[in-house]
Amino acid sequence: MSAAPILGVEALSKRFRGLQAIADVSFTVEPGSITSVIGPNGAGKSTLFNLVTGYLPPTAGTVLFKGQPITGMATNRIAELGIARAFQIARPFRDLSVGENVRIGALFGKAGARDVAATTANALQLAGIAHLANEPASVLTVGQLRHLEVARAIATRADLLLADEPCAGLNPTETAAMIEVLRRVRASGVTVVLVEHDMPSVMEVSDRVLVLESGRLIADGTPAEVSQNHQVIAAYLGTPD
Repeated sequence: MSAAPILGVEALSKRFRGLQAIADVSFTVEPGSITSVIGPNGAGKSTLFNLVTGYLPPTAGTVLFKGQPITGMATNRIAELGIARAFQIARPFRDLSVGENVRIGALFGKAGARDVAATTANALQLAGIAHLANEPASVLTVGQLRHLEVARAIATRADLLLADEPCAGLNPTETAAMIEVLRRVRASGVTVVLVEHDMPSVMEVSDRVLVLESGRLIADGTPAEVSQNHQVIAAYLGTPD
């Protein structure tokens, strides 16, 4: 018997006046998986993340976390339940060290007892930046800032990590390092959902791929299945010559 979904999205919609940003989207995410959400610019990927994490209220539909409705909950309450988000544009406390930034994440997040020092050390290790713990955040490269953003998110002791384009703008070496971070995070017991444009990364790291176009879910399957889907090829991957 398979485990119950960690995340459920049921008939979710979001309208901004005349714009239907998300239209009747439904899917589930299995615990222990890496799921990628892809689609052209303006497909609704960031809006979907904003709806799941409480930054926006939906026009219709339901979001479930471990079977519990979280639709319309405040972002801090959602974090206390065990959902964390890593943003594409990292905004650390630049005057603090890398370790101090991650420690702040460990002080908040999921409700319950916590060992702040151990949680901080674990998050730094999983994100591959333990060697930078004493460096000021202001000196980090773009790639290192992405690792810091992931470390701060998982330091909240999240069960579900939503990562927004963690590979965007990274060179091949940095991209490979981020893929390994995501795999380590998943191996530690955290389910991962990411929005990503880097298709080789998506195909390499994902167990499952969801494809949005104009706010609608047009495909849902393994990387191999999605890469052969004619709607996806036309809408996102490009029509082959």
